Parts: sequence; C-alpha cells; structure tokens
Amino acid sequence: MSRKQVFIAVAVTIIAVFFVARGTAQRQFLEIQRLWHDLETNRRPPEGTEFIFARIRFTGGARGRIGGFRGLEGWAHDYPEAEEHILQVANEATGMNVTKESYVIVNLDSEEIFKYPFIYFSEVGEMNMTEREVANLREYFNRGGFAMVDDFDGQYGLDWFAGQMRMVFPDRSFVELTADHPTFHTFYEIPTLEVSAPYGQEGPPKFYGYFDPRGRLCMIINHNNDIGDFWEWIDQPMYPLEPSTEALRFGINYFLYSMTH
Repeated sequence: MSRKQVFIAVAVTIIAVFFVARGTAQRQFLEIQRLWHDLETNRRPPEGTEFIFARIRFTGGARGRIGGFRGLEGWAHDYPEAEEHILQVANEATGMNVTKESYVIVNLDSEEIFKYPFIYFSEVGEMNMTEREVANLREYFNRGGFAMVDDFDGQYGLDWFAGQMRMVFPDRSFVELTADHPTFHTFYEIPTLEVSAPYGQEGPPKFYGYFDPRGRLCMIINHNNDIGDFWEWIDQPMYPLEPSTEALRFGINYFLYSMTH
C-alpha cells in the first residue's frame, strides 16, 4: 500500500470515528433533554393502554453512565430508550395494547405507584429509602404489585439491597430462582438462567425473588446483570444478538406475569 493509500485509509477511519462519537454524543444530549423535560412536566403515559411501564425514582443510588453529567442517580439509567424498545417489541410480539410511549416515572413515596401493577428499579445497590418509601413499597406489594429490579452487581450491592428490603419485610429474605419458576414460562419458554450480562460484572448473572405470604412472586431481582441495557441498545450493534433478544424475552415474561398473577 502506498503512502497516499495509507493516508486515505487513516483519514477515512478518523472521519468514521468522529461521526460515531458525534452520533453518540448527540444521542446522550437528547437523552438528557428528554429526561429533564419528562421530570419537569410530570410526564403522563397515553390513556387507554392495558400496560404501563412505571420506572421508580427513589432516594439514594449510584451514578453511572453519563449519570454524573445528567446530575441524576442510577434510577434513570437507560431511560427512555429501554422503555420504548421493550414496549414496542411487547406490542408486536404479544398483541398487548401498548405503544412505545406507555411508560411513566413515579416517585416511590407517591400514591401514584398503586396505579401500576409493574414497577421497575434500576441501580439499587446504594438505595437509601425513607420511611415513607418503605411503607409505600410494603403497601404496594400487599396490594398485589410486582417489581423488577435491574442493573446492579457485586456482593456489596446485593447485601445492601437485602438490608433495604428487610425494612420492607423484616420476616422475609430473597431466594435464588431456578428456571422452572412460572415467570420464565409466562409467554416465552426460557429454558436456562445461565445468561450473559451486557458488560463485565462481579460474578455470573443470578435471579432472585421475594415472595408474599401466599407464595406469589412479588419482586424479581436481576443481579450481576443489566437487562435494561440490552433493551436500550437493541437497535444498535452494541451487543450480540442472542443475549439481546433473550433480554427482551425476559422482559415480556415479567410484564405478563405482573398482569396475570
């Protein structure tokens, strides 16, 4: 290859990297704009849909990917692309009456949470619930609500979250789930829980659950995993296709489980 050809190849590579970086920066800027707009306007989901994805804003929490730039805690990670992508797939795959706009942000200490049978927590490894939040979450579960906990890893984070949940249910603890639990067969058949996380974690992904006195699963915990990150980037070549589509299957099963149990 001549020096001229080398120069052209290097120049093309630099230009490509520039556009990719600029595209990523533009996307992050739009994420920040939309998040702040939704928070400021108390975003409401569309009416008439049979399912709403309710993301929970809680006290405490770690900062992560561009979280510090947003000035927000980890409860907002992957918002709103994760919601929009999984909801669109849920509509197309199951026929559920939802749109990609069928999501909302809800404060954990708000009466609003009782409107939604499904709530989503992100980055709970440094959660620090207030007394009002603890009481609200306990009442939510007692009324039959279902929670998905995602995007945290490590033994410290798991132990910390377990301590938070002991304030909610002092007489209960989480148990590790196996692949034969009904939630993994609600719509899609998920034969194994030996799955891949989207990026490096402090151990293999594990699935834990909290059960109510009747034996109903009221919370599923995706530990050492970030299923929402797979959802967020499903439209980009960020992660391999197989674990990405499997993450969508988990999400849809969780949705339908929350609606039918």
